[in-house]
Amino acid sequence: MKAIAYRQPQAITAPDALVDITLPDPIAIGHDLLVEVKAVSVNPVDTKVRRSAAPAPGQEWKVLGWDASGVVKAVGPEVTLFKPGDRVWYAGSIARPGTNSELHLVDERIVGHMPASLDFAEAAALPLTAITAWEMLFDRLGVVPGKAPTDQALLIIGASGGVGSILTQLATRLTSLTVIGTASRPETQAWVRSLGAHHVIDHSKPITEELKRIGHPTVDLIVSLTQTEQHLPQIAEAIAPQGKFGLIDDPASLDATLFKRKAVSIHWELMFTRSLFQTPDMIGQHRLLNEVAALVDAGLIRTTLAERFGAINAENLKRAHALIESGKARGKVVLEGF
Repeated sequence: MKAIAYRQPQAITAPDALVDITLPDPIAIGHDLLVEVKAVSVNPVDTKVRRSAAPAPGQEWKVLGWDASGVVKAVGPEVTLFKPGDRVWYAGSIARPGTNSELHLVDERIVGHMPASLDFAEAAALPLTAITAWEMLFDRLGVVPGKAPTDQALLIIGASGGVGSILTQLATRLTSLTVIGTASRPETQAWVRSLGAHHVIDHSKPITEELKRIGHPTVDLIVSLTQTEQHLPQIAEAIAPQGKFGLIDDPASLDATLFKRKAVSIHWELMFTRSLFQTPDMIGQHRLLNEVAALVDAGLIRTTLAERFGAINAENLKRAHALIESGKARGKVVLEGF
């Protein structure tokens, strides 16, 4: 099968940062699905792993990629949720080879049935970010879905990115929270507004001043999706007493004492945790993706696909990695077909 991989971690500008290769076709065992990959999207985790992680011991190549949509080609003997021919979408496991390959093995318990209303590229934009956003909002922060009146507000720092784009939609469509998104450029601010945010503020300015400007001097829930270390003092000032703070990025340090006086709880979200540790509730991601698919088909959630970068090959993946690393991407970048 065709695949895109690398031998050693390095900058995306290196000629062999990502290369086109051929690998043996994998075989489905246990709970595995063998998926014929139709489209993939690129996430910040792809770039972080490429810069830092070598191939596994005994392996010559490392294949990246987690988001995927495709068609089930074969199933392992323990599979009960899918059959060959099913159209699926998922975000894979960080402990296994990635989706930047023609054929890919994935545990059925973290796979969902693809929305009927989306094409493969539109679907591939959503799984990783939808799982991250859903788990952050409902599992980590404990927000209860529903439209019961509330005066609580949610601040999403970095709302124009992949996770922010779906988190904004989930919070505005499924809850009564006042949703405040941050974005620093006119085009990304317009994008966040189009996703349903009630307010959009500029995180290149002091966040506390921006919140006061829109009449929300403090907020109950804050989710930081990027540059948490830079924004932390402002977050600590803006969060309400007994509030909840969630993050997904990797600050070099995190001074939790800033939140002690306000009795703020801190919640880290990593959507790979369930598959990495084979948790008893691992099948929750299968159910979650099916629920999101239903919301998409009902017209309540839309794809966050922003750019189609062409076929799945090393050249196009290098362009996608460079865009993600520039910090100027909005929504999701998707590649489709080999």
